[in-house]
Amino acid sequence: MLIQYCYALDRMDLPLLSALFTSDCTVDYGPDERLQCNSAAALEKSLERMWRWSRTSHHLSNVQIKFESDGALANSYVHAWHERFDGSTATILGQYQDRFVHVDSNWRIAERRMVMNGCDAGFTVKINRCKRNPPPVDWVAPDLDENS
Repeated sequence: MLIQYCYALDRMDLPLLSALFTSDCTVDYGPDERLQCNSAAALEKSLERMWRWSRTSHHLSNVQIKFESDGALANSYVHAWHERFDGSTATILGQYQDRFVHVDSNWRIAERRMVMNGCDAGFTVKINRCKRNPPPVDWVAPDLDENS
C-alpha cells in the first residue's frame, strides 16, 4: 500500500491513489488548508496540483509499522524529486505518519500526516516541519567543518 501510493502519484493515477485511503480519511501535508483533506474524493481533487510537475519520483524507506487491535500505525521516510516543465527541480525529504485500518479485507490509510525533514532551494511548498529535540543546554558544537 505504501509503495502503491508512490507508484500511483508518480504516474498521476489519482483514482488508484485515492482508493488506497478510506472514504472519510484525513490527510495533512501542511498548514495551508489546500494541503489538508477530509475524504478520499477531496484528496484526489487536491492532488491535481501535482500536474504542475512534468515528472516526479517518490521513494520510501525506513518503514516502521506497529500493529494494534484496531489497525496499525506507520512511519516511513520519503525522498521525493520533482521536475517542472522548464526543467528546474525540487526535492523534499520527509516522513509519512499514517494510521491504517482494515476495510473489506484490505488495508486502507485512514490518516496521513506528512512532515518535512529538509528540502533543497527549489522546493517552496510549506509542508509541516519535523520537530527535533534541542541539544542539551551545556552542549558545545565540535569544530568539524573545514570552512570554519
